[in-house]
Amino acid sequence: MNELKPANHVIVLFGATGDLAARKLIPGFFHLSEVGLMPEDFRIVGTSRREVSEDDFRQHAHDVVQQFGRSKPVGASWDAFVERLSYASSSADDTSSLAAAVQGAEVELGSGTEIMHYLSIPPVAMPGIVQALGTAGLAGPEAKVILEKPFGTDLDSAKALDALLHTVFTEEQIFRIDHFLGKEDVQNILAVRFSNRLFEPVWCKEHVRNIQIDVPETLGVENRAKFYDATGAFRDMVVTHLFQALGFVAMEAPRAFTAEALHAEKQKVFDALQPLDPARVVRGQYEGYLDADGVAQGSDTETLVAVEARIDTPRWDGVPIYLRTGKKMPVGKRVITVKLKHPPMGMFDGQETHGNELVFEIGEPGHIRVNFTAKEPGATMGLGDAHMDYDYKQNFDPRCELEAYERLLHDAMLDDHMLFNRAEGIERLWEVSAPLLEAPPRAQSYAPGTWGPSAVDDLIAPHHWRLPLH
Repeated sequence: MNELKPANHVIVLFGATGDLAARKLIPGFFHLSEVGLMPEDFRIVGTSRREVSEDDFRQHAHDVVQQFGRSKPVGASWDAFVERLSYASSSADDTSSLAAAVQGAEVELGSGTEIMHYLSIPPVAMPGIVQALGTAGLAGPEAKVILEKPFGTDLDSAKALDALLHTVFTEEQIFRIDHFLGKEDVQNILAVRFSNRLFEPVWCKEHVRNIQIDVPETLGVENRAKFYDATGAFRDMVVTHLFQALGFVAMEAPRAFTAEALHAEKQKVFDALQPLDPARVVRGQYEGYLDADGVAQGSDTETLVAVEARIDTPRWDGVPIYLRTGKKMPVGKRVITVKLKHPPMGMFDGQETHGNELVFEIGEPGHIRVNFTAKEPGATMGLGDAHMDYDYKQNFDPRCELEAYERLLHDAMLDDHMLFNRAEGIERLWEVSAPLLEAPPRAQSYAPGTWGPSAVDDLIAPHHWRLPLH
């Protein structure tokens, strides 16, 4: 059997009429089908509280794939895919129709069929749905469950969520998804560092000045205001995506490229993270946020946060790590930058350069840039800034690319946990975050379209953020 071909699956898509399913999940499953990475046979059962006919759900799937998909819903491939879609309404109080639909699909596919539940649902609905899956007999040994962040809002709630999940599922059945880890350039951090002698020897405190993980966004909170006001930028982005990416940047070489080895090294990074110092954190709130529907009067929720973190290991002792994310900023980017120290410049006294940098721009699929110093053309030995770029589309066939959710959906069907989060890592990150959550500095106002309050630049002084470009 092709090792990239999953076993036959019944995929139960909770929140099937919601935004995530429309933008990523349904188009993602269809693209996987087009490129031959879905099971030989499968069924997708959409479900939510809404009463939707099978024909209407199939039309909805067509419309969202047409709008958001890379593969368009036409031809024999679409006809074969849409025939595998069905719908059954459900709630935490009544899963009878859903259970009947899943069991019917299992009979159609035959023995050896696995069940994958994707819980694209609000956190408040999680306990009821998880318990209902157990009660309905939909969480047997052939089942697995994928859940979205937030994985709690602090250490106690993260532990409570984990305890709830383990009343129904074993750890091997649970997939905590973080789409950031499914992006090509996040994974490329491992490939570039550990397979190239050009980079690995300088990946340490002797050579690295600082590390930056920077995710500015141009959008505001829009229709997520109620959720966002109870969450904020730190819980929404830093304790999830940015810290997880840091685990990849800072880990030691795993003994093998396996899920167990990778998780072990990433966990060592999290265990070595020092508790966050609120004095080394800046919180900001863009002007006009308080006017959004769903935002509490006088809310101090941050829409921007900049954090200094430290890792207490021989490799990273003394190296500051700066994490920043925010709404209503000048550009939308996802950038991981390893900034190197300046070499001795005795023979070039008086000449200043920006220094060497290795920059990972996380996109679909993104690119990598190496910034270095070179001689400027001319009659003198003048120095100038230069760069070399790696662009995925210029080096590899873009048809091989999987978007982040596609990669992770496929991995989950293969029961591969490598790019998914584990409870011990999540709980450790909440533990590290506790001092900040207990005593956050007050959010400072900033104008939309700017890089936030001046304290953000003060945090990193005398150095600079890579964005805006320095």
